[in-house]
Parts: sequence; structure tokens; C-alpha cells
Amino acid sequence: MRVAKFLHTRMRVTDLDRTIRFYTEVLGLDVLERKTSPRGSQLAFLKVPNSDELIELTSFPPSGPVRVQEDLVHLAFQVENLDDTIVALGAKGVPITDGPTTTSSGSRFIFIDAPDGYEIELIERPNGVTIV
Repeated sequence: MRVAKFLHTRMRVTDLDRTIRFYTEVLGLDVLERKTSPRGSQLAFLKVPNSDELIELTSFPPSGPVRVQEDLVHLAFQVENLDDTIVALGAKGVPITDGPTTTSSGSRFIFIDAPDGYEIELIERPNGVTIV
């Protein structure tokens, strides 16, 4: 078997509205759809600019609060200019939790935390570099 296409990643969150605000206001993602699943989970599908893949956020309060283990999961997004990104994050009060770091290929990255402790990596790649 060979899969045809990667569609989305689901992440469980404690407070769906708070998490949506983070992804839309800090990272500029768009909400494509919000709905309730047949079992009662609240769902939101977020569109990443310039990408076909989606992020599915789900909240199911009966499961209790989400506790993300450190260094377990992170999402990585490419940014045009890391220095401008750092300034914009500072203006929004979003702390940088690691970095900036420069790789041997010349890519630069930082980490920030999303609600519930999911790590977000923001990467600036030099022209022609495809992997950090």
C-alpha cells in the first residue's frame, strides 16, 4: 500500500477558542470549518497559507485538560524573514522559548509555544534549501 496524499494532523486542545485565536492571530492561519463531531467533540480545521495540508484542532472537555509532554510534538512553519518574525512576536507578547539558532545549511529557526504546550518551530530557509 502507498498513501496518496497527506491531508491533516489532529491535535487535541483544552480551549478551542483560545487555540484558534493563537493560530489565526499569531501565525495567520485561516479557519476553514468548525463543527461538532458525532461523539460531541468540537472541531476546527485550519488552513496553512501556501499548503494543502490542514491542522485539525479538537476539544473534548470530558477527556479533561490536555497535557503535552515536552519535546513530543511540534509543528514547523517556514517564514520569509526570521528577524521580522521575532519583532512581530514580541509586539504580540509571544515569548521565544528557544533560539534563534542557525543550522549548517544556513537555515535559522526559533521555537514558540502554542496553548497547551505544543511547540511551534518557525524557520527561515536560505534560497534553495529544502530541509533544516
